[in-house]
Amino acid sequence: MKKKILIIGQNGLIGKNLFNYFKSKKINIYRIGFKSFLKNNNINNFDIIINCTSNHKFVKNKYANKNDNDLIIAKKIINLKTKLVMLSTRKIYKAKFNIKELDKKEPNCNYSKNKLISEVSVKKILRSRVLTLRICNIINFPNKHKRKLHNTFSDIFFEMAKKGFIYNNKKIFKDFISISKFNQIVYELIKKDSFGIFNISLGKKIYINQLIAWLNFYNTKKIKVINLKNSFNNDSFTLNNNKLMKKIKIKNNVLELKNECLRISKNFFK
Repeated sequence: MKKKILIIGQNGLIGKNLFNYFKSKKINIYRIGFKSFLKNNNINNFDIIINCTSNHKFVKNKYANKNDNDLIIAKKIINLKTKLVMLSTRKIYKAKFNIKELDKKEPNCNYSKNKLISEVSVKKILRSRVLTLRICNIINFPNKHKRKLHNTFSDIFFEMAKKGFIYNNKKIFKDFISISKFNQIVYELIKKDSFGIFNISLGKKIYINQLIAWLNFYNTKKIKVINLKNSFNNDSFTLNNNKLMKKIKIKNNVLELKNECLRISKNFFK
């Protein structure tokens, strides 16, 4: 793949992992912080910009143009040939089984509402030069330090496991994807010059207790299971990924996710 790629966001989970993955593929890739990007006028040589940044005000407050990093980037590259890869969220949808890209949108927090507004605004500016990824829950090796904006399911689980307890979630299922599979998907989409909106997911029901069993597999300490009358996170959902799989045709199944969870568990609890 002969493309010159810039990742905006140096320290976050996705930015770091994408950079290392693309670098391993011998791709001409660079990374920069958002503030440095704003000051840099030498960006016309990049074919692709992947924005992995956000900010606290965009996540927590009502929408404002000045807090929308994707919109700011889009305006800066409007007169270039550069394409933008925009990271969005499955939270813009109404939670249900088998959500398709054109299904009902029902964002219920400021972050998801803001992302939906941002998607529309960026598309108006860049048209076919934007690739929007609506991402489900990412499974990753837990961060050593608390994340500034988002803790992943893995971060939360391992923090609870260290304290000696987990919550029981027999009826709740969600859609998950490993960070390594996410990296591969982004690579394949870019390689095929993809644009438009794609659900990034496994596309299968993964019950929370099943996932916890995988992540906790190598833990030798006794864990206390706490039953809750009302689940603190009961929005069961899966994302339909048929459009994605038809586009890139890669292996993406439950066994791969299980093996990745076991690998993470082994490395964490060793």
